[in-house]
Amino acid sequence: MPQTSEFTDAFGVAIVYDVHDAQGTPRGVVQLLHGVGEHAGRYGKLIADLTAAGFIVYADDHRGHGRTGIRQHGGPARLGRLGKGGLRAAKDAVWQLTGIIREAHPDLPLVLFGHSWGSFLAQMLVNEHPEAWDAVILSGSALRTIRDLNAAPLNARWEGKDATGYEWLSRDKAVWKEFDEDPLTTNVPLLKLFGPIEALKLYGRPAKDLGRDIPMLLLVGRDDPVGGPHSVHKLADEYRSRSGLTDVTTLVYPDARHEIFNEMQQQEVRADLLAWLDKHIPAR
Repeated sequence: MPQTSEFTDAFGVAIVYDVHDAQGTPRGVVQLLHGVGEHAGRYGKLIADLTAAGFIVYADDHRGHGRTGIRQHGGPARLGRLGKGGLRAAKDAVWQLTGIIREAHPDLPLVLFGHSWGSFLAQMLVNEHPEAWDAVILSGSALRTIRDLNAAPLNARWEGKDATGYEWLSRDKAVWKEFDEDPLTTNVPLLKLFGPIEALKLYGRPAKDLGRDIPMLLLVGRDDPVGGPHSVHKLADEYRSRSGLTDVTTLVYPDARHEIFNEMQQQEVRADLLAWLDKHIPAR
């Protein structure tokens, strides 16, 4: 069972997070950043594989989300809304947790994992603090430009009289049902949750000349409507050409939609991620 803790951010919001201990001697730490409208509890299988492979995992429920959001807003009605300070405060709270991790494990390599919105927060943090990370994994990500990050309704291509609105997440109908019935999720679109001014702050590009050569893994489903392979390949190219990274790997999963860790080939996805980590953060 994970150890659940909390810290208070700059605006007085209590951020709830879990620490999952590694099995055996720890070889590294993974800081996991979930997507919009969801929470860290949806990554159980990935976390179990990471801890079995020797990684300590820290996973928070971001501002406005999951257990943090329930406490912040006094109930589920406003889940997903970031509150005072907006996107910057959400990013800064994630960075605050990074400091807690570094203090607790100063000698272990630190891996940043972000899915979807979590991957956008991760991109921002890499731009601002490249020295903090020993490896970065981005899932369901995109190049954060108006052209390459889809702001349209994400379920558009699957709409029809029998559509649930969750088809874009995965081909697995059980995932749609679980998301819909989860008391800690919301399906309100990002633009409505954040508002147009805060949503615009998501745009940005990899920083020029990061000054640190961080190995990076980009994972995306071929049918992901958020960015998809074309956008993610452009993102990888920018990390090479603008940021100066030399070890950037992109893996595209055929027929997979947005949540590749909840897709039909999720075991393959987790195995690929672990194999990449074995190469870059070897066991001690």
